[in-house]
Amino acid sequence: MLVRHRNAEPSVDASAYVAPSAVLVGDVRIGPGVRVLHCAVVTAEDGTVIVGENSVIMEHALIRGRAEHPARIGSEVMIGPHAHINGSSVGHGAFIATGASLFPGSQVGAGAEVRINGVVQVNTVIEQGAVVPIGWVAVGDPAAILSPDRHEEIWAIQRELDFPGTVYGVSRDVSMRELMRQQSDYYGAHRKDQIVAS
Repeated sequence: MLVRHRNAEPSVDASAYVAPSAVLVGDVRIGPGVRVLHCAVVTAEDGTVIVGENSVIMEHALIRGRAEHPARIGSEVMIGPHAHINGSSVGHGAFIATGASLFPGSQVGAGAEVRINGVVQVNTVIEQGAVVPIGWVAVGDPAAILSPDRHEEIWAIQRELDFPGTVYGVSRDVSMRELMRQQSDYYGAHRKDQIVAS
């Protein structure tokens, strides 16, 4: 399904394939030979999503782009089932495995791997060819790649990366009530969406 959002609609190269149950929303640009499989969601909230040549987006993956953090997927990239890529840049030939999560402002270098359930935190930079092991967390620039049981070390770096400012555009002291009011307003723009093809 292709959806017009904030006066922008998806563009899909004629050689690409988008499964009937996949959803592309807003300023999404799907390149030649790209495959978007069933139930994947590629949504450009108020920014862009660009997917390069011959990349594959597997079932139930989510890619989200925003104005401050567009999502840019290089060529020949594998994005596994249930992967979550939010405002991240992914280099050519990278492998993003099942359940991996990439947060806004992050960058994954060409040929790098984020393995099953790996996490790349906000504003984190993964070097070309690097590996985030199964379930591990990459945090910082340059990235420290740590096992999840090292929470205190992860938090010591993550605290300085400004998660609330990067993801939500707010300071850390904003209440959840206020944050959710703002997010409700932001996502309320979907009330005006229009299906352009299904």
